[in-house]
Amino acid sequence: MKPRSPRLTRRNFALLSLAGLTVAACGNGVGSSNAAKIDARVDATLAQMYELYPNTRDLADKAAGMLVMPVVTEAAFGFGGSYGRGALRVNGVTVDYYSAVKGSAGFQIGAQQFSHVLFFMTEDALAGFRRSSGWVAGADLVYVLKDQGAALAADTNTLTAPILAAVFNQAGLYAGASLEGAKYTRIIP
Repeated sequence: MKPRSPRLTRRNFALLSLAGLTVAACGNGVGSSNAAKIDARVDATLAQMYELYPNTRDLADKAAGMLVMPVVTEAAFGFGGSYGRGALRVNGVTVDYYSAVKGSAGFQIGAQQFSHVLFFMTEDALAGFRRSSGWVAGADLVYVLKDQGAALAADTNTLTAPILAAVFNQAGLYAGASLEGAKYTRIIP
């Protein structure tokens, strides 16, 4: 009897993608429950953003609050996901900690890490984010090659609330177009 060769089924593919994301997240502070470490990463990320993009300091001064995600790790091969942890700052003070989890499906392949900051430009936008379940539905067209990247995106937040995003520190090799859902969840580090 001839041995059967292994096939890459959807189930096996999903398990393989999940395993890859889990391994990628290991360098992301997953399992670390240290608020001081998250705050130090947030401080370093903001300092770097202000140095690279000085105009973001004006945005920060005008914003009612900022959600800073120092490192988000993303991996995909058809199906993908990402994970990161950060802090919500109001008037320069951390008021809450959040994790960000995203799932996606579409024509996409690769792995990347990046930082992002959400600027809540009104008190209503900030209060709405803090009261909501955190889900954002959206569509992305993204590419990242080494440390340069670009994105064209529209999501339910940009259509209904004055929230601006800065994405930077992109590193990795990632290409694709996807439909995705992301969730920011309040955590206790």
